[in-house]
Amino acid sequence: MTPITVRRWAWIHKWSSLICTVFMLLLCVTGLPLIYHHEINHLLGNEAEAPVMTPGTPKASVDTVLAAGKALYPGKIPMYISQEADEPNIWNVTLGDNPTDEGFKSIAVDARTAKVLAQPAFEGTFLGVMFHLHVDLYAGLWGKLFLGFMGLLLVIAIVSGVVLYSPFMRKLEFGEVRRERGPRVKWLDLHNMLGIVTLTWALVVGATGMINTWADMLLKYWQYTEMAEMVAPYKNLPLPTVMGSMQKAIDNARAAEPHMKVAFVAFPGTPFSSPHHYGVFMNGDSALTSRMYKPVLIDAQTSEITESRELPWYLKALLISQPLHFGDYGGGWLQFLWAMLDIATIFVLGSGLYLWLKRGAQAKATEKKGAEAEADGRTVPAYATEGEAR
Repeated sequence: MTPITVRRWAWIHKWSSLICTVFMLLLCVTGLPLIYHHEINHLLGNEAEAPVMTPGTPKASVDTVLAAGKALYPGKIPMYISQEADEPNIWNVTLGDNPTDEGFKSIAVDARTAKVLAQPAFEGTFLGVMFHLHVDLYAGLWGKLFLGFMGLLLVIAIVSGVVLYSPFMRKLEFGEVRRERGPRVKWLDLHNMLGIVTLTWALVVGATGMINTWADMLLKYWQYTEMAEMVAPYKNLPLPTVMGSMQKAIDNARAAEPHMKVAFVAFPGTPFSSPHHYGVFMNGDSALTSRMYKPVLIDAQTSEITESRELPWYLKALLISQPLHFGDYGGGWLQFLWAMLDIATIFVLGSGLYLWLKRGAQAKATEKKGAEAEADGRTVPAYATEGEAR
């Protein structure tokens, strides 16, 4: 097989970078506030806070919590109920017109008193807009897949940039910026230096972001394979008309997995359950196991466990990729590092775009000089335009 020449690598790097740069800039800019989404929500007053009570205050029945949420919207049905790992005193209840309603309502309910604390807004808020621009461009699955393709181009641009970096730096010290050679050369050196510094981070974030865009398809595949096997005995049964106790369902799940805690519960008909089941998703307490879920399927009428199994490898890979992408697993210092690397990547992308535009303008100027010289019977040497960037 003929090896790829430096010229071909340069072509690959140029076009993969140019095609994805604008969208990668958008993702970096919108991703920056998402790194601090909890802090921003708290600052804007969009996060519920549980009132301080005596430690050990008993929890209310989850059925009572659900009833409090449903009382606000009696015409809607429960879709999910969940708890944040750092806020065990609040249940987040999600209600909709149907199990897959995208115009759902979120209600925060005190887990001890079953009193409604707030109705956190998301759609139409600053973070809601940033989220959609970052995740799907308001275009649903096709928007996610498009951004996934941009992520693939970013990975190609990074790999090709590494290949080109070695011969480029043979005569330069690492991090050297040739300030005396003019603004374009200075920007080129800064672009290359920050590009190699942010290399690993950009590669990890780009690759995990690409994997995250496949989430809907991976979930659908899981539904049609393993989930279908788990609920096969219920295939021809009529839909449940009376729902069993949610508290009993959660108690049974906790008894079956005593070393895990409830992350969220999906109601019948949602993508994480079947029309006949509650899907109780359990996770652990450690940095790794808190990202891993184990589904426990519970009969929605009897509240008894019917099936429980580990998630397949591809969903585990998806779950592991998410904290690597968002940098939300190591506290404030990791968030700060992610933010700084994000800003550096914005500079790399912006400088790359600047260099391309500058080169285009320079090429037009050279072409004009050549035309004028030809008209005067003169020639313009090639080194007059090529030597500056070397």
